[in-house]
Amino acid sequence: MIDPNSEEDFQGGFEDRSHELQAEIEAERIAEALVFASSQPVSEGFLAERLPVKTDVRAIMLRLKEQYAPRGVNLVQVEGAWAFRTAADLSFVIRRDDNEVKKLSRAALEVLAIIAYHQPVTRAEIEDIRGVQTSRGTLDVLMEAGWVRFRGRRRTPGRPVTLGTTRDFLDHFGLEELRDLPGLEELKGAGLLSGRIPANFNIPSPMNDELTEDEDPITQMDLEELGLLAPRSASED
Repeated sequence: MIDPNSEEDFQGGFEDRSHELQAEIEAERIAEALVFASSQPVSEGFLAERLPVKTDVRAIMLRLKEQYAPRGVNLVQVEGAWAFRTAADLSFVIRRDDNEVKKLSRAALEVLAIIAYHQPVTRAEIEDIRGVQTSRGTLDVLMEAGWVRFRGRRRTPGRPVTLGTTRDFLDHFGLEELRDLPGLEELKGAGLLSGRIPANFNIPSPMNDELTEDEDPITQMDLEELGLLAPRSASED
């Protein structure tokens, strides 16, 4: 004999689970729309503010990432944020924009690589690694491309400015985080390093995006001193 209460409990549990699934699907649709509509990678914090309370944003984004993995457009993670990007194996069919960043010079590529692997790094340290002076124009090109930024100021005499890469740098080169930069063996395999490498040669592990113990954050005054902002008038203080 079937217990009516058990049947009611089963039906109630089924309906509850059905409602939960509908809520999850709706949350996925909202998250998908928010990322699609944004021209920049969207942070999980931004998504959490716009999704129902107690929504597991990370779980939703990982499910969407899996769903889009085999498609022509992929959902990718860029330094903790999310964006839709053309699948890597289909990039060759996409028509390049006429106003894309111009091809970098060898000097700019060298400087970009040094900043990426050695950040936080100062201009003097870049020149010490390269063995030649670095022109302001080279750094300007990298900053205009949106790939390099001022991180902070080193706590040493003269308080030199430290440089680092940006989220746009990761996004452009298809990296989720700095730790995804290719290592020594990968660079050798790609033919980017010659066979005659010194025995003590090594590639440093990139730092994270947080300021180090010997760095101070960039302030309004620093930006004015660097010529990045016009000095504030007395009325603005």
